[in-house]
Amino acid sequence: MVFRTRNIKYLYVACGLLWPLISFSQTVISGKVYDARTREPMPFVNLLLKNTTIGTSSDYNGNYKITANANADSILVSYVGYKDTAYLIKKHPTQELNIFLEPKSSELAEVTVHPGENPAWRIMRKVMDHKEQNDPHKIESYQYEVYNKIEFDLNNISPKVEKGKLLKPVNFIFNNIDSSNIKEKPYLPVFISEASSDYYFRKNPRFKKEVIKATKLSGFKNQSVAQFTGDMYQDIDIYKNVFVIFGQAFNSPISYNWNIFYKYYLVDSMTINGHWCYQIRFKPKHKQEFAFSGNMWIADTSFALIRLEMTLPNDININFIQGFSVIEEYTLVDNTYWMQSKNKLIVDFALDKNGTGLYGRKTTLYRNFVVNQPKDDKFYNITNNIKVEDSAEQRSAKYWDSIRQEPLSKNEKNIYKMVDTVQTLPIYRHTYNGTVLLLTGYKTFGDFDMGPVADFYSYNTVEGNRLRFGGRTSNKFSQRYEFNGYAAYGFLDERMKYHLGFKTLLNKNPWQLIAASYTDDLQILGRSDDLFGRDNILASILSRAPVTNLTRVQEARVTYDRDIFTGLEFRLSFINRIYTPMENNPYNFLDNTGQILTKSNIHAPAIQFSLNFSYDDKYVIANLSRIDVGTRYPTLLFRYTAGLQGIFQGDYQYHKIVLGLSYTMHVNPFGDTRFYLEAGKIFGAVPYPLMELPPGNETYIYDENAFNMMNYYEFASDQYFSANIEHHFEGYFFNKVPFFRKLKWRELAGYKTLIGSVNPQSQQLLLFPQGLRALSNGPYSEADVGIENILRFIRVDALWRLSYLNDPNVSHFAIMGTLQLIF
Repeated sequence: MVFRTRNIKYLYVACGLLWPLISFSQTVISGKVYDARTREPMPFVNLLLKNTTIGTSSDYNGNYKITANANADSILVSYVGYKDTAYLIKKHPTQELNIFLEPKSSELAEVTVHPGENPAWRIMRKVMDHKEQNDPHKIESYQYEVYNKIEFDLNNISPKVEKGKLLKPVNFIFNNIDSSNIKEKPYLPVFISEASSDYYFRKNPRFKKEVIKATKLSGFKNQSVAQFTGDMYQDIDIYKNVFVIFGQAFNSPISYNWNIFYKYYLVDSMTINGHWCYQIRFKPKHKQEFAFSGNMWIADTSFALIRLEMTLPNDININFIQGFSVIEEYTLVDNTYWMQSKNKLIVDFALDKNGTGLYGRKTTLYRNFVVNQPKDDKFYNITNNIKVEDSAEQRSAKYWDSIRQEPLSKNEKNIYKMVDTVQTLPIYRHTYNGTVLLLTGYKTFGDFDMGPVADFYSYNTVEGNRLRFGGRTSNKFSQRYEFNGYAAYGFLDERMKYHLGFKTLLNKNPWQLIAASYTDDLQILGRSDDLFGRDNILASILSRAPVTNLTRVQEARVTYDRDIFTGLEFRLSFINRIYTPMENNPYNFLDNTGQILTKSNIHAPAIQFSLNFSYDDKYVIANLSRIDVGTRYPTLLFRYTAGLQGIFQGDYQYHKIVLGLSYTMHVNPFGDTRFYLEAGKIFGAVPYPLMELPPGNETYIYDENAFNMMNYYEFASDQYFSANIEHHFEGYFFNKVPFFRKLKWRELAGYKTLIGSVNPQSQQLLLFPQGLRALSNGPYSEADVGIENILRFIRVDALWRLSYLNDPNVSHFAIMGTLQLIF
């Protein structure tokens, strides 16, 4: 096309007139929302561009960011209990706008009050009076349809990384950030899932069941992960006095001890969805206590919770969580029952505030409530309380549109494609593989997982320098069966040791697995199987004494593992062991004439049966293994072992019964007490290798499963009782001292004891080697005090041995440390 000179002149004029409009057709507005009275940041405030449908919400720190087009000349700000406000938008590419909202009514000043003076206390007492009748879990039965949406994103990505080669294939992500999201900074989506399910609850006898009808996960095709996206695994029940988040116990703002942990202020009263409500603001009474800050709206007359918004205070003593917020909304069902209709969780994980972190959001919506219409008894199948329908992962887009209780945003629709792209990037693969190596000790090479890498080298006085190489088949090889093994060689004893194993998964629901293995290796009998207690390089470097009391153990084992129902695990094993002593610890015994004779080895085939019961326990299944998510109830153990004399050359017939109990008891605000109790008895005479040999520790690494001041091979019992009690104060004392409060150290104290005896007939079968003895002078005991969360990863303990102090080969006092990953 050819332009005439005059036309070009007109074009220049037009461009000059339009340039300001073109340049400023979009304005990026960002800032922070504050309470005008208290100057505290306000989360979840609604912001809407006038004359548009574009809006956003402030995040849990009060930050917001929104992009305005030419049609918008002002931004409207609203929040329940505050005056609606409008701010003009300047025609500039960027605008920083801090917003200050005025409460509709005067908030009570923070003063010391006496009983009856604070109007919020009167309302809170009414909430306590009506708490049981408003608690949904007190209803005899109910069901509902639930929709879950979970997203994880890498956030706070530095501009250097964002523009680098690693992220070049997905630079489009950073140019398409949804302004309706509450995040300020660019993010890289790494996971998104949706699930729709029907949830059923019965009070008596108590039962929960969930049927997952549809699930959609980016990058994953696994029913076990699909279970985790349902409603049963993500329960924050505000009506409980205490609920556990990230392993820490938090006090509910409507717990029966409400006035011990929180301060309350009556802010306003208003109508929400036709119900007259009181708005009450709450915050922790003490700094760094495990409690929330936020607002709740309480219905008049019923004094039920209608809406809740709460966040973690910035100074709380918790690791790796830069922010955590909860929004809950409730609706009245059948004009009687208050049921949760919406739940939103927002979490910001990061090692430090300025580093790249992981941003998680979960939105849960509830509808179609049916109350007090229980199903037939046959419906409540105790063996399977979570069911994923066969077609759950193959639902069509039309089906998803029909069951979503809120539509996906434009960017959310693209995230599935984004995530699939991201998972092909080197930065994702390197981060993922590094995390797996750190947590499991294995490095994947196609069909083979090599590891554990920490076991490749170790040292002891029997084998000298020991090299070991091992691994297992990877999930790429098969998700139904696995081969595993290792080979090791000691340069001093010049002998090969090895292990060969196989396991196959028969069924995931209910869990059924068969495993078989054969091992020929040297062991310290009774030694703890803790990560730092096994034969690896760390245990060798940090050993307090030379390892000499090794025994060659040849073990063949076949195991069948099955869940009878969720929480009750049944295990049946056949075990055939041959114990062969080293030259420095021969198996000596006295014959009828008193002469010392030597036994070359011990054959000990046995059948073992065990039951492990953990009510309401939860697992995440990863192909041929599963991770115990945990339960807030006690865990019970029963194990029975029968020795088979005359079968496979078995030398001894005996029966052994073991009972165990483990439990974590939360004692807020004083932390939590964790204890494990175990008792056992052997019926029949057995030599000391078959007795109970309590786990000792001869390293500088603290082992929570061992008696840390006890030597290896120090005591033996054929009937015993042991107690391991440890209280974690979670910073209760340190938080009251300004200097220690900044360090966020946490105190702990522990006590372990062991009572036992040996049947005289058993003691005559083999002479105890030097250093091994019975608990003939009363209980063994030790105590410790410690500090954990040093630099967030280090724990240091001071330990005292309290009994059996006359032996010159034992330590009376020790300082030990360990690394741990805790929130």
